[in-house]
Amino acid sequence: MELYILMTKLTPEISGDLKRREAIGKEWKKKVDRLCPDVKWIAHYSLLGPYDFMDIYEAENNKTASKVSMITRANGALSVETWPAMNWSNFLSMIKKVE
Repeated sequence: MELYILMTKLTPEISGDLKRREAIGKEWKKKVDRLCPDVKWIAHYSLLGPYDFMDIYEAENNKTASKVSMITRANGALSVETWPAMNWSNFLSMIKKVE
């Protein structure tokens, strides 16, 4: 499994509707879980700054990560960025092989 970071900025309509935010978030999660059942969720954070949320998850490949991004965009996100990530020990192992 590969590690991914999903950065999400909601539309102004959803951001301004605090009462519906929880329901919309639960619907999004159900949809992603149904359409991408192999995704393993690691963390979910609400943020201050240019993004509203950051999710950390594992997925089998870039195709699945792209699907998560498309579902997110189709369900109320103004913008979405997905970043592949690598844990520190794997990074150190990789750079030792490069040197």
